This record gives sequence, structure tokens and C-alpha cells, in this order.
Amino acid sequence: MSDSHAPSGAWLTLRIFLPFVAGYFMSYVFRSINALVGPQIALELGLGAADLGLLTSLYFLAFAVVLIPFGMLLDRYGPRRVDAGLLLVAALGAFVFAYATSFAGLALGRLLIGLGVSVSLMASFQAFVLWYPLERIGTLNSRAFAVGILGAIAVSVPLEAALRVTDWRTITLCFAVLTLAASAIVFFVVPERARIEAQRPAGGAQPELAGELAAVRLLLADPAFQRTAAMAACSQSAVVSLTTLWMSTWLRDVAGYDRAAIGRALFVVNIALIAGFLAFGWISDARARRGASPLPVVAGALALASACLALLALGSRGLILSLWAGFAFFGSAATLGYSILSRRFPKHLAGRANTALNTFIFAGMFLGQWGVGLVLERWPRSAAGYAPEAYFWAFGLLWLAQLAGLAWF
Repeated sequence: MSDSHAPSGAWLTLRIFLPFVAGYFMSYVFRSINALVGPQIALELGLGAADLGLLTSLYFLAFAVVLIPFGMLLDRYGPRRVDAGLLLVAALGAFVFAYATSFAGLALGRLLIGLGVSVSLMASFQAFVLWYPLERIGTLNSRAFAVGILGAIAVSVPLEAALRVTDWRTITLCFAVLTLAASAIVFFVVPERARIEAQRPAGGAQPELAGELAAVRLLLADPAFQRTAAMAACSQSAVVSLTTLWMSTWLRDVAGYDRAAIGRALFVVNIALIAGFLAFGWISDARARRGASPLPVVAGALALASACLALLALGSRGLILSLWAGFAFFGSAATLGYSILSRRFPKHLAGRANTALNTFIFAGMFLGQWGVGLVLERWPRSAAGYAPEAYFWAFGLLWLAQLAGLAWF
């Protein structure tokens, strides 16, 4: 397709948006699945809270380790080839996880899954920058996040129903097959983007590795990048580490929910996340069209998310679902950091800017999710699960981190 003929909205949706977000959908399935099956795996293999936290958070560790080098691959080779290839690794990891009989085997599978889906969102973002006008980036990014949360919804009430008729290993195998399908869709449906080269500075040939690393160093030294990374990492550390694992154990141990009620609660909270992504993306783009900054929106929303988390840390048992939904809804505003950086840096740096930001975010998620498990294990277990009083300290530390990131931002 020549540059002189802009593709239609339907063409872009079918050939660009949907194929890439299919991979991100699977990414969120694997990210969130342990919220329901994690306690079952821990019981089956005799894992403690710290082991469960580490096992689940290894997914995030894989992201943090590889995102910057993979961002270079995105900028060099384009999102289609990189994303399709890595989704095959994720499928392999799912097969390993499904057949594992030890903590080491589960950990290897979880690491491979994290490695394989690590660029699914960043590849989507880069594809949007390459194919769509910049004034639509905030909305498109938010829609991608919303589709990802559909993956979390798939492992809430539907997963709880599936666990009544089969086991977590069979379900994981099904998700492995779906990941293979997502890889094939990206590779065979998405066209190659010839204009990747056209987005480089005038006269710029393919940069050498030293030049690419220098560009990463410039990103990391940028004060706006540092503040945005701190805000997003601290906020998402709290939101994601809780909604993908520890919210379910809190509902069990503090609120007294059974597995079916936890599945319904996860469904409600993930709907709130979708609403937040869509609402804040629309608000951000509307403000951008008027020349207004999204920063006050981000700051105000995260302050409200912090207030909800404070009440949950204190063990509030009133309006439980409202507090969790509010925490997720307002906490989703932190993801506007991606569109903030997309507008700040040139298009040829889109892959590295987004993956550098994501590196900090996923490092925060890893530390937050594992850290909660370490804190919970400091108290003797109750008959139902973990000690209710331990959640005050575990959630309180996440609250302090979120507040600190917001203050610097």
C-alpha cells in the first residue's frame, strides 16, 4: 500500500489493531491466571506465600530483563516479525508450565511465558505509532489495554466455571494452543511496514548497536522520562501485583469470599479496569486536541487510587467491591505515561521509549508481587490461608510506594 493512499479505518482494525491485541490478550491471560489457579497450585505442590509470589512474579521479571534489548529489535525489525516469533516462545512456556511437576519446572515455564509475551503490548504501541495519526495514540493505547483486560476477565468467572469440570493443567494447554494461533495471526495477517525506515531522521541509515544504546541512555537521562517511569512503576506495582494475585487471597482471608465469589469479584474489578483505560484514554486525547496536558488528570486519578488502597490496607470490610473497583479504575490512569512519552519522543524511538518505560513498570510489578508474598509469610498461617493482619503491612508498603511515585511525578 503506497503512502499516498491512506488505509481505511476498517482495514487498520482488521490488519493492524486486532492481530496485535490478540497477542496482548493472551499476555493478560497468563498474567492474571494465577489469581484463581495460584492458590490451587500452591496447595498441590506445597508452596508458601513467598514461593507463590515469586512464581507468579517471574512473569514480570522476564519482562524487566529483556524489554530494552527487545525494544531495539522492534525498532530494527518491526513489530510483526518480533511479536510473532516471541509468541512461539510463550506457547512453549505454557506447555512447559502445564506439564511441570516441581517448582523449578513451573518457574521455567513462567519465565518462558513472560519472555514470549514481553513485547506484545509494546509491539502494538509501535504499530499504532507507525500506522495511525498521533492524535489517536492515547485512545488506541487505551483500547489495547482494554482488550488485554478481556484476557483477565477470561480467567475470572469463566475460568472458575472451567475449573469445576477440568484442571488447571488442561486449561493451560488450551491457552498454549491459542497463543500459537495468535502468533500465526500476527505473522500472516499483518503487512510489513515499509515506512519504518521513513520514520528515521533524514539521511539516517540503520543505526549500529552503539548508536541504539546511546539513544536508550538519552531516554533514561531525560527528567520527564524519569518522573513518568517512577510514577508508572510505583502505581502499576500496586495495581497489577494485587489484581493479578493478592486481591484474591485478601478476599479469601480478610473478606471471607469463596472461589466462586472471588471469580465474580475479579470480573467486576477487571470491568472497572477496562472502563478506566477507555475513559482516561479518551480524556487524554481530548485534552491533547485542546493543547492541554494530561498530567493533572493522571495526578488526580492516582491520588484517588491511593485513597482506595489505604482503606483496603486498613482492612475495610465496607463497600469492598467498590473500593477494589475504584482502586483499579483510577489506578489505570498511570498507563497514560505511554502516550505522554509517545508525544515527547520521535517515532523512530517509539519501540525503545515504550520498552524502557515498561522495563521500570515490570520491575516494579515483580518486586511488588514477590514482596507481598514475603511479607505475608512473616506471620503464621490461619486456617483459611494467610494471616489477615499481615495484609496491613503488605498492602501498606505498596501504598507508600504508590504515594512516593505520585509525589515525584
